[in-house]
Amino acid sequence: MRILVVEDEVDLARTLHTGLTAEAYSVDLAHDGRQGLWMARTGAYAAVVLDLMLPGLNGYKVCAQLRRESNATPILVLTAKNGEWDQTEALDTGADDYLAKPFSYLVLVARLRALVRRAAAVAPPVLAVGDLSLDVAARVCRRAGARVDLTPREFAVLELLARRAGQAVSKADLLYHAWPDDALDPNLVEARVSVLRKKVDAPFHRQSLQTVRGIGYRLVDDRERG
Repeated sequence: MRILVVEDEVDLARTLHTGLTAEAYSVDLAHDGRQGLWMARTGAYAAVVLDLMLPGLNGYKVCAQLRRESNATPILVLTAKNGEWDQTEALDTGADDYLAKPFSYLVLVARLRALVRRAAAVAPPVLAVGDLSLDVAARVCRRAGARVDLTPREFAVLELLARRAGQAVSKADLLYHAWPDDALDPNLVEARVSVLRKKVDAPFHRQSLQTVRGIGYRLVDDRERG
């Protein structure tokens, strides 16, 4: 699960990166508002941690622009501006929660978890492609009613393919979604897809995980072939 942290205090940003990574999140950092807005637009994030006092474009404007573009990614404002007017403006602009500096790291993580849970509650709880289903909240995969045990990494790869069912998904997108920031080798994706085929396709005589030559992979409903 990927989190975007938009924070211009470099030391704090690095601390958040280290801490959230330890909580099993993949974390991207942006140090100014314009970069943060661009990344929030182009990345698939479970949540955004957003400072208000940012160079280039302040957090209020970043938040407002995302909401104007119908970007519903949960936003947790994290800022030294602790007045009630600041909090009210942030929430009215479209933020989902507000945490003032200095803050408790435990509270930050708990609030992020709550935001992600609420966002998941309004998203489709189960992704289905033919007789293959993924319960995103419970992290359970089933095919033709039978449970298929997947590792967290395998589930993340299959989840992205299921969310874009029928579409070609590049190895770069899969790598970005399912691996930490320092993972750059597309062979990691190839190896994981090979294992997934042995788990979700071969035992059920399916070929739903397809290679798209020169691009990556796609997940399709191939039951008519079964």
